[in-house]
Amino acid sequence: MPLRTLSDPDHLPALDRRYALDRPALGLGAGDPPPRILLLYGSLRERSYSRLCVEEAARLLQFFGCETRIFDPATLPLPDQVTGDDHPAVHELRELSMWSEGHVWCSPERHGQITGIMKLQVDHLPLSMGGMRPTQGRTLAVMQVSAGSQSFNSVNTLRVLGRWMRMVTIPNQSSVAKAFNEFDDADRMKPSSYYDRIVDVMEELVRFTVLLRPHAAQLVDRYSERKEAGVPIDRANDLSSIATAAAQQR
Repeated sequence: MPLRTLSDPDHLPALDRRYALDRPALGLGAGDPPPRILLLYGSLRERSYSRLCVEEAARLLQFFGCETRIFDPATLPLPDQVTGDDHPAVHELRELSMWSEGHVWCSPERHGQITGIMKLQVDHLPLSMGGMRPTQGRTLAVMQVSAGSQSFNSVNTLRVLGRWMRMVTIPNQSSVAKAFNEFDDADRMKPSSYYDRIVDVMEELVRFTVLLRPHAAQLVDRYSERKEAGVPIDRANDLSSIATAAAQQR
């Protein structure tokens, strides 16, 4: 299976636990079952900083009570390279997205944009798949790493992609400049304002995911799709119709 194994999932050396909330979404909705988050990164380098950032994010999400899975894109074919996208890695990616309630996307910035590896993964996620929606209604947090000074080109593009995939992209984001300076010899992120921002982003992702989870189906319910499928509204049980009728009687 193309999944990354997360080493030392409980070891958070850069996190000052005196200021960390165990359950940042407490009071916003049901915390059980644990929110399910899929994490994608955009580089195949042996020491990939986008992957290392995603791993730090996954550890934090687990600390916040989430279940996480990190997809390894190493074996993904190009779009349309395999007839019908019938490839084990493509099937796995789509199944993971169906499993998830939220995503984290982290791409390096290369030539001022996201990498082809990052876009490849998004390109393999259809808006609709046999009546199911692998991305629609899910929350999304976006991050990027840069070799040079801080930039926001990649996170801006990831936001465009998230909107196109009909995801709820949270307001906060992370951009790590000169990422090669931010990790120690054990490939763990050093304490810094960049790390603190990743904590902020993951806290916010958990909150939005828990807040929206009871409403996910309603948020992606569309007139055009109901019309195309020939599914008329049941006025007797439609809550919006009942509320409108009650208001008109006042």
